Amino acid sequence: MSDDNIIVSVTELTVTIQNVLTTAGVSDVAAKSTAMALADADACGQQGHGLRRLQAYVAQVRTGKICGNAIPTATQLKTGYVQIDAASGFAYPALELAVRKLIETAPAAGIACAAVNHSHHSGRMGYWAEQLAAAGLLALAFSNSPKAMAPWPVGAAVYGTNPIAFAAPRKNAPPLFVDLSLSKIARGKVMASKQRGESIAQGLAVDATGQPTTDATAALAGALLPMGEAKGSALALMVEILCAPLAGGNLAFDASSFFDDSGTPPYIGQLLIAIAPQQENFHAQMERLFCRIAEAAPNTRLPGENSRTTREFATRHGITLPRALWEEVLGLTK
Repeated sequence: MSDDNIIVSVTELTVTIQNVLTTAGVSDVAAKSTAMALADADACGQQGHGLRRLQAYVAQVRTGKICGNAIPTATQLKTGYVQIDAASGFAYPALELAVRKLIETAPAAGIACAAVNHSHHSGRMGYWAEQLAAAGLLALAFSNSPKAMAPWPVGAAVYGTNPIAFAAPRKNAPPLFVDLSLSKIARGKVMASKQRGESIAQGLAVDATGQPTTDATAALAGALLPMGEAKGSALALMVEILCAPLAGGNLAFDASSFFDDSGTPPYIGQLLIAIAPQQENFHAQMERLFCRIAEAAPNTRLPGENSRTTREFATRHGITLPRALWEEVLGLTK
């Protein structure tokens, strides 16, 4: 390992993030929820949603852009529809509340959704879908985000990267989960490239003038491109409708940045949908499908398996982090 890096256990990372947040004035409940989600993102190899977010979070708590002691509330609007108000706080405790409410209501209702508003950055949406699947539910999870991605064909940024996730329970195996953003590259990864002083690949973004760029800073000032071009752009529109007009969040172009401490809270939205499987042969049919996939493409891996393998390795051996980043984070506890 290079002297530029350090290995930190998942437990130490979680505790350190929690300490940084409580030092900044975040409530114990919100700090714990946020720390667990960020540490899990790093453990899964999704560093754009992990520790690298912490300094921006702390800055926003200090200016009031994030309310560190917010208490999310739930209002049951219909039998299968709950509205969660994140109350200008971190998204993580609000989404934890949403997951708990869906686990309570979906089995009896058959299907239920939780709409979250007045919210903030939600990290890996697969983190939430996976928890619902672990409780035996099929799950869909969506979030919009501040504008960062151009509609197709290339133009100015209108949509966020608008991540989507899906998870399904398995009888004798961990849940299957799909987790992706709708841009060709996640904005968090571009931010991580900027922090490391690295460029990004060609064809992922344009600068503020609409010209292709590999410069991470220019990409953040311009627009990312949708994966699948017109198809990804259409899915981003779908997520925008689910999370803004339906869930009650701001539209992407009305939301302030997740990355700086200026302006009003972003007030974006999330939507979680949980479905209780009703077919007796649900699990058998799923496994038949997975077996056929393995026969057709022996070297393929089901979605989510790479993240799960990375998490298991990190749990046993720790997470490799840039030493400079770790030292900066430790400085936030002083």
